[in-house]
Amino acid sequence: MRLTLSTLGCPDWTLETICERAREYGFEGVDFRGVGDAVDVTTLPAFSDRAGETRAMLDAAGLETSALGSSIHVCDPHDDETLAAAERYVAAARALDAPFVRVFGGGDADARSREELAAVAGDTMDAILSIPGADEVTWMVETHDNWTSSEDCLTLLDRLPGEVDILWDVGHTARVGGESPAETLDALGDDIRYVHLKDAVCEPDHPDAMDDGWRYVLPGEGELPLATALDALDERGYDGWVMFEHEKRWHPELAEPEVAYPAFLEWFESVR
Repeated sequence: MRLTLSTLGCPDWTLETICERAREYGFEGVDFRGVGDAVDVTTLPAFSDRAGETRAMLDAAGLETSALGSSIHVCDPHDDETLAAAERYVAAARALDAPFVRVFGGGDADARSREELAAVAGDTMDAILSIPGADEVTWMVETHDNWTSSEDCLTLLDRLPGEVDILWDVGHTARVGGESPAETLDALGDDIRYVHLKDAVCEPDHPDAMDDGWRYVLPGEGELPLATALDALDERGYDGWVMFEHEKRWHPELAEPEVAYPAFLEWFESVR
């Protein structure tokens, strides 16, 4: 397995600092989901006109761009804005040699059935894959929002082009979907190409608890079956990217990146 960090965890770091610290801590890759004030990195010159300089910076630090995290929701009917965003991500992924682009399922589950939403997603991804160069990138739908359980993800995959795979967020399928890692892998294992890890504890009375009563903590300090998931991935021979998704951009109360990133690596080594 190869370890990468999400830039969600360091919203105040510059691109230079991200590269320096990722290399210093021992990560092999960077998963870009925001830099500075911009969540969509493709709107920044460093990922468009000056992407060559960014690629050189990553290369000098011995790092790869493991993935780009978009905000595209494929179960919403696509429009010019959707396709423009996809075009930017294709261009950035090719410039940075990023193999993966993440999309969300999303969609209005109150207005449409899951089967209808999945049909919309198929149309959206067909349109995205018609963009020149889009077929040179692997597109991944995250186990997230309306598409957290394996059953629902399979409904979605049935209507998506074969080039689209699954990004497994272990915390989502366990905490929200109520599945064990073995259940998720039995259902989706052949389609999983990328993994997100973060830990959480159920403390409804804690001031930092989310709406469902859970709050994020450092890896190993929570209740999510992260180590079990890694063991199960090992058994399947998974050797792809494992990303530590420290969501400090969305949850500023979380530990600083200087604490969280080394803590993840220490925990990961302790359970391998």
